[in-house]
Amino acid sequence: MEYVIGIDIGTTALKTLLCNSKGEIISSSLKEYPMSYPKPGWAEQDPAEWWTATIESIRSLLNETNINREDVKSIGLTGQMHGAVFLDRNNSVLRSAILWCDQRTSSECDDINRIIGKENLINFVSNPALTGFTAPKILWVRKNEPQIYEKTHKILLPKDYIRFRLTGEFAGDVSDASGTLLFDVKNRKWSNEVLEKLDIDRNLLPEIYESTEITGTLTKDASKLLGLSTETVVVAGAGDQAAGAVGNGIVESGIISSTTGTSGVVFAYTDKVKTDPLGRVHTFCHAVPGKWHVMGVMLAAGGSFKWLRDTLGVDSYQVMTEQASKAPVGSEGLIFLPYLMGERTPHADPDAKAVFFGISPRHTRAHIIRSVMEGVSFGLRDSLEIIKELGIPVSEIRASGGGAKSKLWKQIQADVNKEPIYTINVDEGPAFGAALLAMVGAEIYSSVPEACRHTIKATDKIEPVTKNTKIYDAYYKLYKKLYNSLKNNFKQCVELLRQDTKN
Repeated sequence: MEYVIGIDIGTTALKTLLCNSKGEIISSSLKEYPMSYPKPGWAEQDPAEWWTATIESIRSLLNETNINREDVKSIGLTGQMHGAVFLDRNNSVLRSAILWCDQRTSSECDDINRIIGKENLINFVSNPALTGFTAPKILWVRKNEPQIYEKTHKILLPKDYIRFRLTGEFAGDVSDASGTLLFDVKNRKWSNEVLEKLDIDRNLLPEIYESTEITGTLTKDASKLLGLSTETVVVAGAGDQAAGAVGNGIVESGIISSTTGTSGVVFAYTDKVKTDPLGRVHTFCHAVPGKWHVMGVMLAAGGSFKWLRDTLGVDSYQVMTEQASKAPVGSEGLIFLPYLMGERTPHADPDAKAVFFGISPRHTRAHIIRSVMEGVSFGLRDSLEIIKELGIPVSEIRASGGGAKSKLWKQIQADVNKEPIYTINVDEGPAFGAALLAMVGAEIYSSVPEACRHTIKATDKIEPVTKNTKIYDAYYKLYKKLYNSLKNNFKQCVELLRQDTKN
């Protein structure tokens, strides 16, 4: 039997899956690594941690099985999007990678809008300038660390750095490149107009492929380290959201995914390019060749729940969920704004802050926990409403990520969205999507939709409760007003923080 490996270079850990040609998961491995926050709003990681985790996880997969390692035909890559890895001419890493959730580049976003114009930028790359994207990070390094920029030979996204270590090739894929703000999403190529206007050398960027295309084979050094054949191919793969969508079967019209991981994502497939002229949601190339997707992204969805767990000193998410179930629908007026890391869609605001609104003496730990789950669900509904507004059909919403493990949280999402929430037979997210892309690259399946049809099925359905939807509708209207009411206060707070830092 033939096998493939899917690798997901996540924000907090690297996950690998070994799958057979039927899509069955033979073994899996998870290796955690740290993140650093050198200054308020900054987020960085050492790419060497990703590579070490890759070696250890693949060795772990293979040591748990008795398969012939020559039968591992293909590797698929996915990972956190928008990060920037700077390499010199010796292919050494010049500085820590700046991550997707880093918020230091608001000034650079202003520069991009001034140089190109907001409307022109959306016409060129189908997306607005946001602090999380890659282009502002490049400009920040050029402005603030010119000695690093002068030495830079290549700039790679996180998964593409691991590809380089595996194959020696500088390559990327259309879905991940779509999140750089340097990519012509409509025509699936680097945007010469944006590169020229921002004075970024095209040679700094890798070659781009469709997600199922082969980008190279393992080098001799990589094959020895991993215990795999030099004939093992590495396919282009996809950014974590597109790969996660493949892993959820979001490869045809009408099926939507709602992912509650560290970030929160509402993801919709589309046959044609659909762009929000206001830039409230993102339009990217899909991992399905020749197709696109629209998605809304919250920066702190499951991240908000983790923050609360750590703050409360609770060991188990299950304990938190059990406590939250004791609070009533709507948390007796306690509303949480989930802007721990700023926000991305629909509010492109790095200065936004998390808020508990409506606290009274009646509120307990149970109310607080439930209000976080509800606030994240309201944030996801923000994106779903815009997707519907763009004329994209919604016939089925599939839950994934850590939030999909909680029946209560799925019920809250069903009630908030007024739509049934489905669960599928596979809950491995982007790593499984990367494995499916690897199968197509190895010609085990002829297309991504075929791979999904053979391996993914809906197994559970949670219907919305009418009386709950009415309560949530009322609170959602208030939730939407709160951001606009506090927007200027958020900015004032950030200015005060900057003054404190200087002092």
